[in-house]
Amino acid sequence: MINKIRLIEEFLRLSAIDAHSFQERKKADYIIERLNELCFKVEEDQAGSIYGGNAGNLYAYKKGEIEGPPILFSAHLDTVAPGEGIKVMQTQEGMLVSDGTTILGADDNSGLSAILEALQSIHESQEKHRDLELLFTIGEEAYLKGSQVFDYSNIRAKQAYVLDLSGKVGTAAIAAPSVLSFTVSVTGKASHAGFAPEEGIHAIEIVADIISKIQQGRLDEETTLNIGFIEGGTGTNIVPASCVFKGEVRSLNHEKAEKLLEQVEKKIKTETQRKGASYKMETSVGCKAYRVDEKSEVIQSFERACRKVEISPNMMTTLGGSDNNNFAQHGIEGIVLACAMEQVHSCQEYAEIAELEKITQITYELMKSVTVK
Repeated sequence: MINKIRLIEEFLRLSAIDAHSFQERKKADYIIERLNELCFKVEEDQAGSIYGGNAGNLYAYKKGEIEGPPILFSAHLDTVAPGEGIKVMQTQEGMLVSDGTTILGADDNSGLSAILEALQSIHESQEKHRDLELLFTIGEEAYLKGSQVFDYSNIRAKQAYVLDLSGKVGTAAIAAPSVLSFTVSVTGKASHAGFAPEEGIHAIEIVADIISKIQQGRLDEETTLNIGFIEGGTGTNIVPASCVFKGEVRSLNHEKAEKLLEQVEKKIKTETQRKGASYKMETSVGCKAYRVDEKSEVIQSFERACRKVEISPNMMTTLGGSDNNNFAQHGIEGIVLACAMEQVHSCQEYAEIAELEKITQITYELMKSVTVK
C-alpha cells in the first residue's frame, strides 16, 4: 500500500530539481533512473531539440497481468518561474509550502510523485496491474509544447489520466477549452509631437480605441477574452508610429472561439482604416477544446477507484488547458485529475499532504483496475 513518508520524500526530491520549461534535463534523468528501477522500458524523444531545450518527452511501458487494453498516466516535468532553488517546508497543519520566494512546484511534482509512489507500491507488493504506459512531457507550461510534437504512434492506450489539476482530490476535468492567442501590430505615422502632431497617425491612440471596443473578461459560462500586453512608442516627443498588443480567447466551444477572434479582427480593421493606419494580426492555437462523454469507461473507472478509497468523485469543466488537449486530438480519451496543487503559478502555492495521499491511492487503484465490459 501507499507509504506516506516515502511519498513526501519523493515530492521533496522532485521539488529540489530545477526544471523550468525546456530545462528539464536533471529531472528527466532522475525520472529515467526511477522508472528503470521499477522495470519499465523507457524512451526519450527529441522534443527538446525542436525548442532549443535540453531534454525530451519520456515514454515508458510495462507489461501487466490484468487483461485489457493499456492505460496511460501522464504528468509534466517542467515548472513555471520563479522555480529555482525551491525550499519546501512542512507546516504543522499538514501542508507543503515553499519559503515564499519561489513557487512550490506542486504543479506538477504532485502528479509525478503520486504516479511514482503508486508504481513503487505495486512493484513492492507484486500486485497485478494493467499494461501501463507513462508519458512525462516537457514544455507543458509553455502552451503544451512537448505533447504537441510527441509521436503518438508509440501510444497503445486509448484511455488516459493526466494528473495536473487544482481542486479537491476526486475532482476531474472532463472538458477543456480551445486557447487561441493573437498578436496585433498597428502601424501609423510618426511625426514631431510638438511641431507637427497633426501630421502623425497615433498608433497607441488607435490601439486604445480598438481595445475599448472589445469586451473582455468572462463573456459567457464557457468563454473568456483577455488582452494582457501592450507596447508602443519611442519617445514622449514623438507621435508613435507603431503599437503592439497581445491577447487570448478561451472557449469550451472551438467554433465559438474562432468566430470571436474573427469579430476581434473586424473591429481592428474598422478602427485602423478609419484612422488611416494599417495592421498585421497573427494568431495561433495553443490547444483545441475537447469533451469526454460522462458514460465513457475512462470516467466510470475513475469513479469506481474514488469510491473504493471512499472519496466522492466530482466531474467538472475547466478553462485551463493541459496535455490532455493534445491527447484528445490523437484519439486518446482522457480526463485531468486534481492532484494536491493549490494556488499554482504563485509563491503562495501549497499542497496538502492528505490530498497527496488520496490522489496516490486513486492512481494506485486505477493501475489495478479491471475494464468493465
